[in-house]
Amino acid sequence: MRQAEIERKTKETDVRIALKLDGTGKNEIDTGVGFLNHMLELFSAHGRFDLQVKCKGDTWVDDHHSVEDVGIALGQAFDRALGDRRGIRRYGQRLLPMDEALILSAVDLSGRDFLGWDMSIPTEKVGTFDTELAEEFFLGFVRNAKCTLHVRQLSGSNSHHILEGAFKCVARALREAAELDPAFADEIPSTKGTL
Repeated sequence: MRQAEIERKTKETDVRIALKLDGTGKNEIDTGVGFLNHMLELFSAHGRFDLQVKCKGDTWVDDHHSVEDVGIALGQAFDRALGDRRGIRRYGQRLLPMDEALILSAVDLSGRDFLGWDMSIPTEKVGTFDTELAEEFFLGFVRNAKCTLHVRQLSGSNSHHILEGAFKCVARALREAAELDPAFADEIPSTKGTL
């Protein structure tokens, strides 16, 4: 079973995540940050990942610690659920329109972390959510999922549509990369023999 449970507790947050890669998109999300809840619900549904997230954080300070730590724990869950990455497609990509926004995402489940974030989000906030925290979320994710992720905004003028498109786009690219590939069956998808 390609699934994982992660608990991450610090002085700032208490995060619990359960992830099933080969799911149907069922989710129960409570991060204490409304906009992040919505983004993770979309992420789960569009990636077809079963996802449970519970975070109690110091949101009276701001949302930064909760957003970043959920990204870290979700990355850890992906890394654990993938195991040695045997039999996966490894690469995934998606071009996704979200009304006037157009987002490109590409992922390599390479075992190496890198985030290419080429986004121009026009407002500092969507509701009460600081839009700069989306990059912090994905930084935490890639560092712990040990993957290379590029997210590029090709067009868009509505911050909500841009971020919604980004989370959906990344989820679909990750789904493709994490899928089991019959051509690789029981192989590690690397000429090195390891990822």
